[in-house]
Amino acid sequence: MKKSLHPDNYRHVVFEDLNNGFRFLTRSTVAAEETTKWEDGNEYPLVKVHITSASHPFFTGEERILDIEGRVDKFKARAAAGAASKDKRAAAAKKSAKRTAAKIEKAEVKAENTKVSK
Repeated sequence: MKKSLHPDNYRHVVFEDLNNGFRFLTRSTVAAEETTKWEDGNEYPLVKVHITSASHPFFTGEERILDIEGRVDKFKARAAAGAASKDKRAAAAKKSAKRTAAKIEKAEVKAENTKVSK
């Protein structure tokens, strides 16, 4: 095995779930700028995370949408805009087809009138 492959600067760190406030103390090498007081009265580095086993639907058994940065709303807005654009294009194509049909009919009538008058 390679020497010095794994870090050796493990220390106790508190991880906090931003969804429900769940906190747990474990050992880690992660860098943290904040500190917090733990239940034993000691200060430990604090790392804030968006999701943990306490809030993830796989572990909790409940299904819910975690929209942290408005991604779901952005997706729905893009989908609605796309559908509106598709509807506008379909309406424009239908209008264009009607115009073309009217022009063809007018040309046919004109051709018939020209044929009758000769």
